[in-house]
Amino acid sequence: MPDDKDQIPKPDESPEEKKYSFLQETIKPKPISRQQLAKQLVRIAIYGVILGAFACLGFFALKPWMQDVFRGNLETVTIPEDEEPSDDAKISGEEDSAEDEALSEDGDASAETGTDPAAAPDAESYQQIIDSMNERAEEAGKGIATVRQVSGQTDWDAEMTGIRKSVTGVITADNGQELLILADSSICTDASKWTVTFDDGRTYEAALKKQDANTGLAMFSVPRGNIADTTWNAIKVSVLGNSNLVKQGDLVMALGNMFGYPEGMSYGLISSTDYKTAFYDGECDVLATDIVSETSGTGVLFNIEGEVIGLISPSVWDDNDGNAANAYAVSDLKSAIEILANGESVPYIGIYGTTVTKELEEEQGMPAGVYVVDVDPDSPAMEAGIQSGDIICQVGGENVSSIVTYQSAVLQIKTGRQVVVRGMRLGADGYVDVKFTVTVGSKP
Repeated sequence: MPDDKDQIPKPDESPEEKKYSFLQETIKPKPISRQQLAKQLVRIAIYGVILGAFACLGFFALKPWMQDVFRGNLETVTIPEDEEPSDDAKISGEEDSAEDEALSEDGDASAETGTDPAAAPDAESYQQIIDSMNERAEEAGKGIATVRQVSGQTDWDAEMTGIRKSVTGVITADNGQELLILADSSICTDASKWTVTFDDGRTYEAALKKQDANTGLAMFSVPRGNIADTTWNAIKVSVLGNSNLVKQGDLVMALGNMFGYPEGMSYGLISSTDYKTAFYDGECDVLATDIVSETSGTGVLFNIEGEVIGLISPSVWDDNDGNAANAYAVSDLKSAIEILANGESVPYIGIYGTTVTKELEEEQGMPAGVYVVDVDPDSPAMEAGIQSGDIICQVGGENVSSIVTYQSAVLQIKTGRQVVVRGMRLGADGYVDVKFTVTVGSKP
């Protein structure tokens, strides 16, 4: 018989402690083998790759939305006005003229004596001049681009030759959201999509911001967020120079699609600055050059400082059968360029006009103002009742004494607004006052 005393629990040992005393034992985890450790590391790496892939996909999916939400502020584009040459520049110009005259006199004297005042440049000197011009052209080329249409059909000629229909554009401004490229509006015909290729060779989709069929200009835009850093490092916004300072004999650079293919380059001289070309509601000086160009060629004319002074276009004297690269003087287009760069329509009334000169005032008794040579059919001018032979003297309260002041007055009016145009019309008893209410339009 067991002793009852042995069955009596000790004072310090409770029944619970005795019952679950096995829980106090330490259970050691089974050691992990190297093979199992490698498998865990591989599994973790695979999970990391999958998570990283989803993160990248999410970033690229959200990038357009983020760029749209957090894009920079849209800035108003302002094209600086031309500065008048300072007195020092005028004096310098007079000194240069005096030097030219002196050199001419020295040349005449040397012809009489049989001596040469300056040795003819050798091949090395000539090469140095060309190298210097090439460097200037390369720098100027950073400010231009090539604009092309996007077509759904295969152009087999382009596939074979590598030459695709394009026009040359000028990088005109950066408004904080877009890079703006000015180009010839001929590239807009029968097209709804375009691309822009910059100096680094990269191509981006572009949108037509605004065009003006009257001046033949179009403004394209490329979102800043779409442009790679490598492209930003290879391009720049061109400086629009003062074409009013250009004179006959100036050395110029022509860059662009003058020869039927992009990235063409040529040097030459200004052959004339005496002529103009007319369009509705204005006119523009023409910078004629001795540079050869294809009939449909487009390009940009630079001075030797690398400033844009002219836009080579097939619409300059489009009835001219010659093959010289003639350009619109950029100073006469700056107001229209600024309007297009801000996404607005260029104001348009629709008259061909010319200044009534002092001779016409004296000889024919015509009042001062702008003589209406022709009126564009279906134009605001035609609708308001303006006729050929009328002389416009005032636009919206602004006195008009020449085609230049008339053009400036029209460009200050927003499209869609009504303006009072006052003028004179020849009647049986001489000129009488006429007044027209014109709703200013645009010519897209």
